[in-house]
Amino acid sequence: MDLVKLQRQLVDYRASLYHECVLDEQFTQLQQLQDENNPDFVVEVVSLFFEDSERLLNELTKALEQQSIDFKRVDAHVHQLKGSSSSIGAQRVQKSCIAFRNYCEEQNVEGCLACLQQVRIEYSLVKTKLEYMFQLEQQILSSGGSIPI
Repeated sequence: MDLVKLQRQLVDYRASLYHECVLDEQFTQLQQLQDENNPDFVVEVVSLFFEDSERLLNELTKALEQQSIDFKRVDAHVHQLKGSSSSIGAQRVQKSCIAFRNYCEEQNVEGCLACLQQVRIEYSLVKTKLEYMFQLEQQILSSGGSIPI
């Protein structure tokens, strides 16, 4: 694929992520922190988010499988996931965490389990979409192009 088409594809794809509320303005601010001294800043931060999120999702699954659920612990994990998703602009993950926290406060096991599934879906979506966006960026750079703003 030629470079101009790749760049147009990236611009359109990135716009769709905002339009679908997968990302919000926080992701734009994250991108603005990247410069020539740290060209992999966004990928590194997002990779840390992926690692942390997967750990937290596993912890939440374990916590909700217990006979006696520690809702304060569950809420602490959800709060952490909400904060990290907010910091990279993963808007749909963040919004799912807000609902999850409400069920924790009510100590509603079924609501928590349903929210865990929803958070997993939203996390999987943002991960897949960001990985694809990073692949497009890499294709552009390896073709000698620059990433359009």
